[in-house]
Amino acid sequence: MAVRQLRIDDDPILRKKSRVIEEIDEKIQILISDMIETMKEAEGVGLAAPQIGILKRMVIIDIGKGPVTFINPIIIKSEGEVSDEEACLSLPERSGFVNRPQTLVVEAMDREGNIFQLECSDLLARAVCHELDHLDGILFIDHVVE
Repeated sequence: MAVRQLRIDDDPILRKKSRVIEEIDEKIQILISDMIETMKEAEGVGLAAPQIGILKRMVIIDIGKGPVTFINPIIIKSEGEVSDEEACLSLPERSGFVNRPQTLVVEAMDREGNIFQLECSDLLARAVCHELDHLDGILFIDHVVE
């Protein structure tokens, strides 16, 4: 495992759309481990592959219950709306209030290639939305309401 360098501020890769992961091979397994290590080192709640310069549709999220890997994630249902403050490892020193769904259901593959659905609420729902935005080149500052 290795800590990878975070892409920050105006790095153009942060605005690019990520590609679907076709095969979960050894390279993807190494990437998952490196992303977990990088996120822990940076003391983040989530990390998307583009934040370390990899345009692959994968995010890691850990809201204190252990890291969860989401490969090719999609939100299949969302309800409600809540505004809360967000920040981002790729935009140090910046924060703002963003409206996100109160609850959602996300579908993805885990690191073994098993498809799963996860019901999310509150911080986990916010983290899923924030990280999935990274996969489409969208940053939280694009959504700031105040």
